Amino acid sequence: MPRATNNPASRQRRKKLMKNAKGFFGRGKNTVRAAHRLTDRAGQFAYRDRRVRRREIRRLWITRINAAARMHDMSYSTFMHGLREKGIELDRKTLADIAFHDMDAFGQLVEQVRA
Repeated sequence: MPRATNNPASRQRRKKLMKNAKGFFGRGKNTVRAAHRLTDRAGQFAYRDRRVRRREIRRLWITRINAAARMHDMSYSTFMHGLREKGIELDRKTLADIAFHDMDAFGQLVEQVRA
């Protein structure tokens, strides 16, 4: 009986690995062992940074809201507290978009908070 190998599956697995390693530097792009190590590491960074991206975006929203609120002589914290007290339920993403694209509407929000 001939010797059975797992050649088709092994080749497919390696081809997939090398496709993921495309664009890597040095031996990482053309040797299986190095590519395996580097793609694992790249995957860990990708997983971590998907979460970091959300943190950074939220930070950007807060910065934009703060800058717009300070243009109307109000701090971020007092503005957000005033919104909560008035029952205006807008999330930071929406507030940042309003602050960035429509300063007049944001000014009306500030006036509602002040009143």
